[in-house]
Amino acid sequence: MSWQAAAITLLALAVAGGFVWFERSRPSARIVAAVAALGALGVAGRIVLAPIPNVVATTDVALLAGYSLGGGPGFAVGALSALVSNFWLGQGPWTPWQMAGWGMVGVAGALLAAGTGRRLNRWGLAGVAALMGFAYGALLDLSVMVSYGGEWSLDRYLALAARGVPFNVAHATGNFVLMLAAGPAMVRMLDRYRDRFEVSWSETPLPRVAAVALGALCLALPLLGPSGDAEAKGGGVGVARTWLAAAQNGDGGFGTEPEADSNPGMTGWAMLGLEAAGLNPRDVRTGARSPVDYLRENAAGIESTADLERTILALDGAGVDPRDFAGTDLVARLRDRQSRDGSFEHQVNLTAFAVLAQRAAGVGASSFGKAAAWLRSVQNRNGGWGSVVGAESEPDSTGAVLQALAVAPGGSGTAGELTDGARWLERVQHGDGGWSLTVGATSNSQSTAWAIQGLTATGRSASAVTDGGRSGLDYLTARQEPDGHYAYSSASDQTPVWVTAQGLTAVAREPFPIAAVAPTGSGRGGTSGGTGSGADGGGAASGGSAVASPDEGSGGGLGGAGASGGAADEGGGGGAEKAVRGSAANGGERAPASRSGSGSVAEPPAALEQLADDELTPAETDDGSSPSPTLLIGLLLALAVALGAGFLWYRRRLP
Repeated sequence: MSWQAAAITLLALAVAGGFVWFERSRPSARIVAAVAALGALGVAGRIVLAPIPNVVATTDVALLAGYSLGGGPGFAVGALSALVSNFWLGQGPWTPWQMAGWGMVGVAGALLAAGTGRRLNRWGLAGVAALMGFAYGALLDLSVMVSYGGEWSLDRYLALAARGVPFNVAHATGNFVLMLAAGPAMVRMLDRYRDRFEVSWSETPLPRVAAVALGALCLALPLLGPSGDAEAKGGGVGVARTWLAAAQNGDGGFGTEPEADSNPGMTGWAMLGLEAAGLNPRDVRTGARSPVDYLRENAAGIESTADLERTILALDGAGVDPRDFAGTDLVARLRDRQSRDGSFEHQVNLTAFAVLAQRAAGVGASSFGKAAAWLRSVQNRNGGWGSVVGAESEPDSTGAVLQALAVAPGGSGTAGELTDGARWLERVQHGDGGWSLTVGATSNSQSTAWAIQGLTATGRSASAVTDGGRSGLDYLTARQEPDGHYAYSSASDQTPVWVTAQGLTAVAREPFPIAAVAPTGSGRGGTSGGTGSGADGGGAASGGSAVASPDEGSGGGLGGAGASGGAADEGGGGGAEKAVRGSAANGGERAPASRSGSGSVAEPPAALEQLADDELTPAETDDGSSPSPTLLIGLLLALAVALGAGFLWYRRRLP
């Protein structure tokens, strides 16, 4: 076999192997949808920039797809972007080389994520994108020597590569600039999509006995927990708490929605929501299993910094000692993750919730003062915070940091950082009363809960209103469904357990940290009374708890929020805090939303905003089964071919 034939054979095997790898990973319909959307961005990023020689966004898109979604999806995005875009730009012997090149860039993104723990900042991502430009160019230089015959030698390859240096430099420079401008925003959107939608769906119908038990629970649950303060907070809290507890699975844990498989992340969020509503999670049982039992049995899955933070907060609010849980000191494990500069993985959200988790666990304030100082040092000039240093301010991250700084050394409702952050949140509130994941996007319940919590931590009223006259609590009230759970937005009801848990912390008007809730001893399956006693064990509570898991949402994550001050339709508590627009306490008249934060980045592409804000559900056949990912990709390719053929037919008919 000649060198040329051998190279082409290896190329074919590489491309085919990449697609087989993607197929054998059994991607969910949600991942297929993400691959399709990112592939479309890759195609657009090549065609739109075609007038600029060798500057394409496709390399950046493929790299970020692998970085956030994994090697298989990253390869598929890169390879499909090359194939489909060539229906417009021209197919030829170069197409499989381009498919292999951009596919390998996607795989490199996954390797980069594994090697760095996904901790690269803006400059690191941009530098790697530039290197990928040179690597892609080196492969295409090889393709010229293989595809067009002639001498096969190192000298000839180097001669061809030398001729391509200007083009490769242009490609690498374009990659660097594009990634520097938009990379962190795209990572945040992809992270949010992955955490929200990559879940397992149970195909086993809920047993009839369990359904009856859940129905009985809905009727009986209001009698189980403290009926005084919790129920006085309003019907919104009571019915939401009942719905959330009824969503518990038989293993004691919670999934993203009723009947979805349990996982430690959603179980921790559900615990925090129940605690905010005045119910100790140890009193919420299916049979003899509580959420704490589930976390103990799945402690091996509590690995990431966000997992540790969320679990510490949830356990502390339940009166269980996080320093001795399943034979592990979770607090010590968390503290070992701190960097020399005081941050945790150089991420704003992770650092903020590390402060809250340590405060909840009773760690001395001086021990997390360095983390708080780092948070103050990375505040944007407009008063808000982004998910990483230099990123554009966003309500989620700003709400998280305001909570952390309020309980950190030197925290005060009148401190300059807190005042500036609260004023920024007030400026970017929407007319419907809510807040969005990024400035200018659609309001959602979780970002609204974050903002309410941040304002509450600074002493601002939870009922602050915009010029439209609606408050954040009004927005959440409008999102509550008849059965009690909170919808993500006016157009989406995704991950209702997660959304309801976080919404509860806002409408329950419980500023963080939340004091540990004493168990009643009357929960399902029975627990003995007294904090730290009973089947779940654990010690006395040491302070409050707060919502964590910063990387489970927005680029870093979404969190719940407590709030003081009553919603108008609940007519209750916190009446002393008045929401008077233009008052000195609220920072005067609201200015237009500031976009002048240091190091601002480009807005996320519309397709990724859609991934974050809209509910994506698996398409189903008549028998309820999900279609094969291969079929979906085939349909997308058929559509691309049809569009390309139509375009060429139209061009041929032009005079």
